[in-house]
Amino acid sequence: MGRADGEWVRMSANDETVHIKIEQNVLVFDRNVTIGDIAAISSSNETMVRQIKQKKLYAFGEPSPPHKKSKIQREVFSVLKVIELIHEDYPNAEIQNEGEADFIVEYRKDSGKENWLDYLKIALLCLIVFFGGAFTIMSFNNDIGITELFGKFYYQVMGVEESGVTELEIAYCIGLAVGILVFFNHFGKYKITPDPTPIQVQLRKYEQDVDTTFIQNAGRGGKEIDVD
Repeated sequence: MGRADGEWVRMSANDETVHIKIEQNVLVFDRNVTIGDIAAISSSNETMVRQIKQKKLYAFGEPSPPHKKSKIQREVFSVLKVIELIHEDYPNAEIQNEGEADFIVEYRKDSGKENWLDYLKIALLCLIVFFGGAFTIMSFNNDIGITELFGKFYYQVMGVEESGVTELEIAYCIGLAVGILVFFNHFGKYKITPDPTPIQVQLRKYEQDVDTTFIQNAGRGGKEIDVD
């Protein structure tokens, strides 16, 4: 009987072990945020998991000046706050954190309407990138004297002076375009390989640096939502 009772106690403890995983930055579209909105939760006790997911974490209010027109609101949380909320209903539960110790909850109002201003910004950005890239390439070609270089190379191979546009300029233009597409691994919405593009890698690094800085500033400024 004692052994059976011991086995029952161990099973009960396993049923109250909860694994939670939270990413460094979580995007939500509802002002009323629950634990289920920001965390992946796993436990053998399915009833406990359902109730924990419905537990309210935070409610975003209307932004105050000077951020009244801001479409995005952010708050920094400590995972200890999540553990504290879980222990309010399950004081004997064992919480295993598999994710971040500090994380950002980002609320973005989803209006469901397409904003023409966003399309205008994208078009303007495309024009800046296009003409900026073209100017950079032309400046590079001018610095290295690509016209004179092609002229000398053409004379060495063909034995005559070049006249106008030759095969070298045409091949160079085609090779430059193909090289850019291959390097960036991206053409419109299509990718040559499933690997992330260099731009995606740099953007992810930038996002991580921004999130880390935001979390550190909130912690130093006492604005992080933590346990009491």
